[in-house]
Amino acid sequence: MVDSQYYLPNDIGISALDCSEAFRLLSPQEKMYAHYLSRASWYGGLAVLLQTSPESANIFVLLQRIFRKQTPAQLEQVATAAGLSSEEYQAFLVYAAGLYSNMGNYKSFGDTKFIPNLPKDKLKALVWASQAFQEQPAEMEALWDSCSCLLYSLENRQKQLGLGDKGITTYFSGNCCLEDAELAQKFLDSKKLSAYNTRLFKKEDGGKTCYEVRLASAVQKGQTAVKKNKEFTVKRGDYSPIMEKVCYYLEKAQAYAANENQRKMLEEYTRSFTLGSIEAHKEGSRYWIKDKGPIVESYIGFIESYRDPFGSRGEFEGFVAVVNKAMSERFAKLVSSAEVLLPELPWPQEFEKDTFLKPDFTSLDVLTFAGSGIPAGINIPNYDDIRQTEGFKNVSLGNVLAVAYATQKEKLTFLEEGDKDLFIKWKGLQVGLHELLGHGSGKLFVQDDKGKFNFDQSKVINPETGEPVSSWYRGSETWDSKFSTIASSYEECRAECVGLYLCLNKQVLSIFGHEGQDADDVVYINWLSMVRAGLLGLEFYTPDSKSWRQAHMQARFVILRVLLEAGEGLVGLEEVTGEDGKPDARITLDRSKIPTVGKNAIHRFLCKLQVFKSTADVEGGRAVYDNYSTVSDTGAHNFLRLRETVLLRKEARKMFVQANTRISEGKRSLVEYEGSAAGLIRSFTERFQDDAEQLESSLLELSKQDAPCWC
Repeated sequence: MVDSQYYLPNDIGISALDCSEAFRLLSPQEKMYAHYLSRASWYGGLAVLLQTSPESANIFVLLQRIFRKQTPAQLEQVATAAGLSSEEYQAFLVYAAGLYSNMGNYKSFGDTKFIPNLPKDKLKALVWASQAFQEQPAEMEALWDSCSCLLYSLENRQKQLGLGDKGITTYFSGNCCLEDAELAQKFLDSKKLSAYNTRLFKKEDGGKTCYEVRLASAVQKGQTAVKKNKEFTVKRGDYSPIMEKVCYYLEKAQAYAANENQRKMLEEYTRSFTLGSIEAHKEGSRYWIKDKGPIVESYIGFIESYRDPFGSRGEFEGFVAVVNKAMSERFAKLVSSAEVLLPELPWPQEFEKDTFLKPDFTSLDVLTFAGSGIPAGINIPNYDDIRQTEGFKNVSLGNVLAVAYATQKEKLTFLEEGDKDLFIKWKGLQVGLHELLGHGSGKLFVQDDKGKFNFDQSKVINPETGEPVSSWYRGSETWDSKFSTIASSYEECRAECVGLYLCLNKQVLSIFGHEGQDADDVVYINWLSMVRAGLLGLEFYTPDSKSWRQAHMQARFVILRVLLEAGEGLVGLEEVTGEDGKPDARITLDRSKIPTVGKNAIHRFLCKLQVFKSTADVEGGRAVYDNYSTVSDTGAHNFLRLRETVLLRKEARKMFVQANTRISEGKRSLVEYEGSAAGLIRSFTERFQDDAEQLESSLLELSKQDAPCWC
């Protein structure tokens, strides 16, 4: 029997993201702008298929061809005639929805593979009975043969994403290991090239090792360089047909830009995706930061590095959203208070940015979010040099939060009954603090290429050692390139700790309208939520490889360990037997000790995290972070056994159905779909209907070209 973590349950939560009112209130020009940016985002998001696994693009095309010919409702009769039960057909629909929602056959949150929860012969029978197969039997059989084996494979290496023998990745060819990733990073640093929009392919040529660094771009050309007797070729043109479509729609959007900053931004993005230039994307991001308070907000590119096993390459994402003015006013008050709140953080003044660059912080209703998943909040751009000296933006995705945090009481695991109602009532404060004052705080000590320092070496003292600071970032080194495999999770942990620490501040609570007993309850639930999330994080740990598959959940487990270590009865974690007779666990938090024992523990830990980060002390930071990340069966808590309990009682992550924008006879409209697997499927088949055959052909060709590289 297949372990349940490798398939999606038939009753998985699927909700429609409501943005109808937000779209209705846009002007005709804003609707056109949003439409073309959405198209650019959706087409760019297809690159994620090629960034995820060798088989993802082929599975996507197989599903698109089936559902373009028959809707889920029409196909149901075919499925019944082919011998599928209603449960098996629903399992097929859920699998298809999952593939679309994650833009591949690995979960975007957790990086675990998922397979159809029905027998392979039943799925094959359905494919053969479909109208798409009847019309093109040879093509459909070839398509099935190209992906059906990997579609169901759960060999150890196939179970999760990872580098080398630890898992599957298409950011690197199949023969690459950690040493190759490190060598490539040194080469990229020496050429002042960012890894964000690259992939690495290793080849042996006459006994000589050759590396091909591919840049995502519409145009194709290359150059050669040598590094330590290893030949590196930098080649443009990765995902070329997809990047062409992105550029086409970005150029269309320019005609409807609201101001010069938006026009310049789109020009630079187009240049970036045409030439594969991260420098152009940085320029676009600078204009984006200057575009304060737009009605239609967006961002697009190779952004988050969570899923690169080395932690440097960005996954494509693009979003388009509309400002929610009422909630944004509260976030604006938080921004205005930031300069007062930042000095409250537990590190010396020298470890904070010289000037707080007040960012936009808006609450948005998502119209489009293309990529492998939808977060609750974002702090971007991720370029350290821009964030440190020029600024950033924060966004909280209101309609995502409203759906994601809607929890049924009976599904709240590991809590005492008395905590559950409060837990449902008070959610959401952490996101704002995490994004603005978490990711937005802290200074990196840098010595630039000309030897100039951004801090006074003779005066700045490391509070952990009492000695002058002795390490820093040099030249083109960045946080991601330096801390690589732990960078993402470490930074999420730092931001979460900032949120916990500052939510104790009465001024912060007042900004969000919390006073008196309500304020005390909000603090309690914010901390309790983090403790529970730390336990839930065990789902995303793989004992066989002793590795974590999700940055945020590793971060929350680390915080749970820190708070347990604080002792004095602050946090209780007990293994119990549930009402169903199966293993269970119970979490308790002494709310009276949060402002003392809890705050002191986070104070000490957060200071360490920031000092290691500021001083580029990879060795010290990794030692501390790896220690708290350890999952074992020894000590006061048997976390390996608790992991089995968490898996036994886990709830599948929700999926979101997004609307499509459409222009017909000069009219701009929003096409919405029901919150179901069938609705999610229809949204994707209608999303690419204008050039479906050409697009599918391009995806298959791109997949075929790279197929020999994964063996």
